[in-house]
Amino acid sequence: MGIKVGDVVGRKSYGLDVYFKVMEIMEDDSGIPSARLKGLDMRLCASAPLDDLVKIEPGKVADYWRMLMTKNHEAMRKVFSRRQKDRERVLTRSVPDAGDAAGLEGFDVPGRVLHIDGDGEYLDLCMTTYRQLQIPADGYHIPEKQQAERIYDLLMEHRPDLLVITGHDGFKKGTKDFSDINNYHNSAYFVDAVKAARRYEKSRDDLVIFAGACQSHYEDLLKAGANFASSPKRVLIHAFDPVFIMEKIAYTSIYDPISLRDIIAGTITGFDGVGGMETRGRHRLGVPRSPY
Repeated sequence: MGIKVGDVVGRKSYGLDVYFKVMEIMEDDSGIPSARLKGLDMRLCASAPLDDLVKIEPGKVADYWRMLMTKNHEAMRKVFSRRQKDRERVLTRSVPDAGDAAGLEGFDVPGRVLHIDGDGEYLDLCMTTYRQLQIPADGYHIPEKQQAERIYDLLMEHRPDLLVITGHDGFKKGTKDFSDINNYHNSAYFVDAVKAARRYEKSRDDLVIFAGACQSHYEDLLKAGANFASSPKRVLIHAFDPVFIMEKIAYTSIYDPISLRDIIAGTITGFDGVGGMETRGRHRLGVPRSPY
């Protein structure tokens, strides 16, 4: 049975290194049957001839998802462990007298996220992860080319502390000049969306922005006004990388600049896939917690 829309496949020419979902079957410019692909867990869009694709067995796909969920749960375990230590430190700073602090409970006011995603399935996964991480978030599925025209109104409606602009990206076929933004599928759309967001809020401290997807034009995204972006070495990034960056900022005190090493270390991809600039946290600790 041939490859069809919805199948999970790998590319023989790349050693089946990334699993993709088939989004569309078409003919390329030479009339050769090909498929439009999106990464199963990587924010990558690509195309490939049908004869280069191998259908992945359902059992292997299930094993792949289990492995990804295991990585995600381990990352979240580390998040909650780090938060507890940070909370104790901040509470001691806020109420320095040990006697006054004894038995005192605080409450969290983390930064709020607006997440704009070109992929509805990834958006659902990210929104679930925000809830698990106890981060207030609003999410919208908006195709990359429409994000710039929608973003200002959404910022006015939600007034977030943190903004994610993401979806899918990748090089156009035959690309050799990685400095030319026209050689990327969606980087220019992300740049336009960042610029639109900066018309709403210029300060990188008052609105913290992550922008980009797999292999995106990192330099132009930062130049447009993003605090964090992908991809410094034009590698693939994981669907959850923007979420873990936002988590670290949302739960770091407004008094504290965040070590770039600490932020990027919390992602799944690391420094090859994600980078940025010094940024302050957006978390406020309140004391005491009301009994009512």
